[in-house]
Amino acid sequence: SRSIVRLELQPRSFAWTAIGSSDDVSVHAVWSDGLREDVTCLTRFRTNDDAVASVTEDGRVAGVGFGDTHVIAFYDNAVAALPVIVMDPQRPQPDWPSDPPAGQIDTLVNARLKLLGLVPSPICSDTEFLRRASIDLTGTLPSSDEVLQFLADPDPAGDKRVRKIDELLQRPEMAAWWATRLCDFTGCNPAQQAELGQEFAEQWYMWIYQRLRRNQPWDQLAADILLATSRTAGQSFADYSTVTSGYFHEASAQSFTDRGTMPHFWSRRTLEKPTDKALSVAHAFLGIRLQCAECHKHPFDQWTRDDFQQFSRFFEPVQYGVAEDARAEYRQMAERVGMRAGNGGEGAAVNPEALAKARAGQVIPWREVYVAPRQAPLTIPLLRSGEITILPHEDPREPIVRWIRDPQNPWFARAFVNRVWAACFHVGLVDPPDDLNPANPASNPELLDWLSSEFIRRNYDIRWLLREITVSAVWQRSCLPNASNSADRRNFSRAIPRRLPAEVVYDGMRQVLVAHDRQRQIRTDLTRRATGHLSMRMAGTWAMHVFGKPERAVACDCERVNQPSLLQSVFLQNDPLVHLALEESGWLMAVRQQSAVDENGLHELITEAWLRAYGRKPADGERQRALRHLLQAETPAAGLEDLLWSLLNTKEFLLNH
Repeated sequence: SRSIVRLELQPRSFAWTAIGSSDDVSVHAVWSDGLREDVTCLTRFRTNDDAVASVTEDGRVAGVGFGDTHVIAFYDNAVAALPVIVMDPQRPQPDWPSDPPAGQIDTLVNARLKLLGLVPSPICSDTEFLRRASIDLTGTLPSSDEVLQFLADPDPAGDKRVRKIDELLQRPEMAAWWATRLCDFTGCNPAQQAELGQEFAEQWYMWIYQRLRRNQPWDQLAADILLATSRTAGQSFADYSTVTSGYFHEASAQSFTDRGTMPHFWSRRTLEKPTDKALSVAHAFLGIRLQCAECHKHPFDQWTRDDFQQFSRFFEPVQYGVAEDARAEYRQMAERVGMRAGNGGEGAAVNPEALAKARAGQVIPWREVYVAPRQAPLTIPLLRSGEITILPHEDPREPIVRWIRDPQNPWFARAFVNRVWAACFHVGLVDPPDDLNPANPASNPELLDWLSSEFIRRNYDIRWLLREITVSAVWQRSCLPNASNSADRRNFSRAIPRRLPAEVVYDGMRQVLVAHDRQRQIRTDLTRRATGHLSMRMAGTWAMHVFGKPERAVACDCERVNQPSLLQSVFLQNDPLVHLALEESGWLMAVRQQSAVDENGLHELITEAWLRAYGRKPADGERQRALRHLLQAETPAAGLEDLLWSLLNTKEFLLNH
């Protein structure tokens, strides 16, 4: 039987200079047998932004407001997008910034801005750059000494900024922060693990952290998760249990991070069914949403229920429990150490008593991620990318990994590039960033295509991708709008201020309050940072909840919330955690111990407070207001405590700008 290949729209785009302009779009279906058929009267239409364009049932498109969007056409299983631009000929046109494009990102974004009649904002200041780069690349505020050293560097801004980016990318804090980011969308949630939730989640985080430290390519990192089994090829169950028990024994040289693969992705209670595995893989590694197709074909999506069911079949043999060849040995080991053995192939979760024995050096039996062998070959279609034949005893995930690592794969590289872009700009080239589908086209498709193809050509180098983005003039633009771009939020003509992530707020507050001699330690000691190795232990705490740290309970990037809220204001103003941090501040304790502080000393305190909280020196007016308060306070320490509390409650501290 024939199938639909694509939809062709005529015209291919609309660009108008007046509200009220309108025209008709025609839709032709191209079928696999070569037939080209006019299906306009059978097509469903939708506009992605009804403030810019409207569309009637019969395909009449009209401009209703200035801006850019897409009209989407749906017929059968095919989707096509029609770009619509409505330009304002009366829009003021400030002078175009004189900064030359730093690379292809700037060239492609500037071309789009000129098409839309948008003039970009100028490059941000050195202090804004340093704070933004430190937050986006390492999840860390710059120290006061770092700010002063950067400002004192006499080299041209472009040279010293590139050097600083290269330095930040080599820091352990970069790997720690981006391990947290990767744990977000791969679903590292202690509450979802089938056993030892906290321990397994920390192993998951540390495994990713170590690979980012050595800059492992993204495709290899993803493959090592997707193809993970608990036992390596040829490994006996006894040896596997010995090695796994050793991970929890302090005297053992074994470390989970030394494993080649990371099986905890597959050991979650929420991934027991093949359909759950399919949803999680599609979200984490392809950036696509298949939830609707689990029950039906959504009228505005390309995926059918059959697409989803066939994709789910790849994951049927992936199990968590006790493999058939190990069940007798599992029961014997369980009896020997006094563990419950469970039923059949399910095994039993490791309880605290058994874990204590492993910590003491005993070997206990462990459940495992394994692939149950099939009895016969199986041929399955793979998300409309051809049919795959899986042989008996073959891991059905292997063809999926070969497919995603194929440079022609339409989602894998694009999904990761888009997520990194969204983390750096607060909005993805495709937004939401985990919804790559033809009905949600990129705001700058040429840029997403180029960046994805270069990411592949550069061997999926994560540091290269972050560097390419952050050295661009696009990323370094000021957040201050001009007369032409104040309404722009999707074409990157200016930076969009965004609230700091939950972990950065928590660590940043501690950085502001720490004693002078511990500034470097609190930034680099990852064992005590929410953006570092504390990330998993702080999951679910009140502070993290208030500021939107994701629970990672569902397959959706929307779980991480960076929007401000009234609850956050109440927390920073009144929560005992904040007031306790002020009372126990090492910096304030040192000031309290001083018998007196002269006016020069007060000026130094004010400068230091601004450098720590804002990454800049205070303006004259700010300095004078702060000085008056310190002079009127009962003691310098009391005045400084008030000042620090007020700085922590400002937009400038809470926003990445």
